[in-house]
Amino acid sequence: MTTVERTDPEVSATDAQHHSVAAAGNRVATEAALTELLAVLDRRSDTERILLRAAAGAGKSHALKHMVTAALEHLDCERIGVVAFANKQLFPLARDLGRQLGRDRVCLRISPRRFDSLDAATTEAATVATANADIPDEVEVLVMTSHMGGQPAWGILNTIGPTPSGDLFDVLFVDEAWQLPIHLYRAVERHARVVVGVGDVGQLPPLDRANNPYRGDGKYNPYRAWPDTYQGDPETWSIEMPAVWRPTAAQLPMWRAFYKDWDRLDCVAAPGDRSVTFGDLSSPAAEVWTSVAAGTPTLVEVDGLEPPDAPDVDPPLMAVVETWLDELVSTGATCRRKVYDDQGEPEGEEAFSFEDANETVVAVLATRNQAVEDAEAMVERLRERHDLPPDAIVASTVDSWQGQTNALTVATHPLSGASELDEFNSSFGRLAVTCTRATHGLLLVARCGLDEMLADASARPGAPFGEPGPRALPRQTHQRILATFARISVAIE
Repeated sequence: MTTVERTDPEVSATDAQHHSVAAAGNRVATEAALTELLAVLDRRSDTERILLRAAAGAGKSHALKHMVTAALEHLDCERIGVVAFANKQLFPLARDLGRQLGRDRVCLRISPRRFDSLDAATTEAATVATANADIPDEVEVLVMTSHMGGQPAWGILNTIGPTPSGDLFDVLFVDEAWQLPIHLYRAVERHARVVVGVGDVGQLPPLDRANNPYRGDGKYNPYRAWPDTYQGDPETWSIEMPAVWRPTAAQLPMWRAFYKDWDRLDCVAAPGDRSVTFGDLSSPAAEVWTSVAAGTPTLVEVDGLEPPDAPDVDPPLMAVVETWLDELVSTGATCRRKVYDDQGEPEGEEAFSFEDANETVVAVLATRNQAVEDAEAMVERLRERHDLPPDAIVASTVDSWQGQTNALTVATHPLSGASELDEFNSSFGRLAVTCTRATHGLLLVARCGLDEMLADASARPGAPFGEPGPRALPRQTHQRILATFARISVAIE
């Protein structure tokens, strides 16, 4: 026998703005950042760093591409660099910039080992160089990983020469800047007169196992994103993008809980713009998916399970999730969404389901590799059982899923079964990435006892940079975020 109880979220967002009214705020912020950049190029400003701070799903890549195009029109800007930590972030940027500016003006510099991972659309849109000698002398936008910002960048400089300003780049854009560790930024910043960092302030700095010259020095924490070092710096100019495109309207209170110190945060999607429909389900799957389909972040706590292997490696809990997913897929669930123009106004609607080859409907996320291996086995069983395309349901670690989106997120809460706020699983970025990938619905599952654990946990002070800079959440912040979730209790007897 199974009993189910549901409670609504404690907070709401009754003052939210939507559609073009919300989207306009991001355009204003982007134009303000661009104005400051042009002032630097005009030598009317001594700013060294410009930070365009964004929440997850704010459309920051669109803003970056707009600023790149506008900067190239300036007489004192002949060459721009675009860097990020990972190739998977750069490939779509190179493709879109090449389409926007022309193949001969944009070059993607990658390792020969990564050439085979490029798709045809990228190689057709942008010039691809696997050696410095392949970089066109007249290249205007050079796209590469931050790892090439050290010694390899000097080789590029020797090959194609400096700009009239004497630097490799007149402007250096850093995509997903809050993911870049400070020691990698130190290596690349010297190659440009001004650096523009664009990104999600909730991104996780990567777990970097490479040799780090600053390791052990608290000022240069290798796990701190580089922009946090410059908060309050007089040569750093920053602004926030006050709207998000990705979430449902019902998820906005959760987004605001993560970015609580912002003056304003609105959501382009209005109530009813996203929906998930499915057939008849049995209890408790019916209650779970009905709550998720409404767009409301939902936490389901399960009692009565066999003990887990470890707090964050929980096969019994994953087995329950598998039964719920199996029922959802069996009913032929369909996701619908409004399509918006560039101003944020709806101009149509589209639908997709598990059978569509190009959509990730469900992403199952976990914090540890061992837990993801269990999730991958579950996902593979579901694919085979229902003959689904490879990307319809996927499993990943939270860290690896940064920068990705999906319709429905199913994740084990990082603190499920925990007895304390350990640094890894209670970090801001790990929970933020877990909760902000979904466009239609978010389901977190946990063993019962989260509230009690947080109430009894030892107090943890916030770091001096405030949230989200410290990358660790005190218990009060966890409680604030959980207050935005619908809560479902499932007791298995």
